[in-house]
Amino acid sequence: MLKRILRWLILGGTLFFLIKTLKDNWVEVTAIRIDGAGWAILAIATGVTLLAHTWAGWVWTWILRELNQSVATNHFIQVYLKTNVGKYLPGNVWHHYGRIMAAKEAKIPTMTATLSIVLEPMLMAAAALIIIVLLGSQFTTLKNDINVRILQVIALIAVLCVFHPRFLNPILKFVQKLKFKKTENQDNSSTNPLSLERYPLTPLLGELAFLMLRGTGFILTLFALVPLQLEQIPLLLGAFSFAWLLGFVIPGAPGGLGVFEATAIALLQSHFPSALVISTTVLYRLVSILAETSGAGFAWLDEHF
Repeated sequence: MLKRILRWLILGGTLFFLIKTLKDNWVEVTAIRIDGAGWAILAIATGVTLLAHTWAGWVWTWILRELNQSVATNHFIQVYLKTNVGKYLPGNVWHHYGRIMAAKEAKIPTMTATLSIVLEPMLMAAAALIIIVLLGSQFTTLKNDINVRILQVIALIAVLCVFHPRFLNPILKFVQKLKFKKTENQDNSSTNPLSLERYPLTPLLGELAFLMLRGTGFILTLFALVPLQLEQIPLLLGAFSFAWLLGFVIPGAPGGLGVFEATAIALLQSHFPSALVISTTVLYRLVSILAETSGAGFAWLDEHF
């Protein structure tokens, strides 16, 4: 009950902020126009975002291989793209459920499939934190604070250590013990305990590339509306990563809908006109949805034709 109330409070607060911000800047928002070159840039942004999701599906196969599972790359990328739109359904878990079911159909043990689904968003979140730690000072007033820089270094080390087998394997072992205390029928994952044999550096770098591609799509969306300077790129990438991470981890909005937009507006409205930031976040949400639905459609066509 408390979780449900929290979700409604987050959703209500987010919607109130967005509606008020849009109301205060409505005249400026409606004055923004997109020319032919802008539409071409938006098309490129959609393509880059679609590439990001395709890349994320490929990285998922890397995670499964880290767990000693041999998988068909093309098939699992198709599964990833087809299930991606499920995150917009209430509960924000159906894309994970679809991937676990597809992995089980491919004879991957349930615990291993579940671990791959748990590791993937954890690695994504870690990648976002790395970017935030490195570029977070770009959208704050604490750029030259030595204490902040020290905290950034400590936070970065902590994020990177989480995935070391020395820290992660005991957690996996504990979770498995809890599971098998509650179940009488144990599959082969009980006799072969789940563990990482090495640091998942390659998947982590892959998720870092995924966030960079997503951020590039956002930057291109803004570029379709207004010229940008090269020195603004770190600011935009850091703010995007922070907004994406909050939309990713905060409950209440499927696919981060509303949370991402509100956070991006709050972070960037002191650096760009509010109307421009509002238009960019709305356009980028449309770009993201178009890229995800196109990816699902292309995956279905590739699978059946």
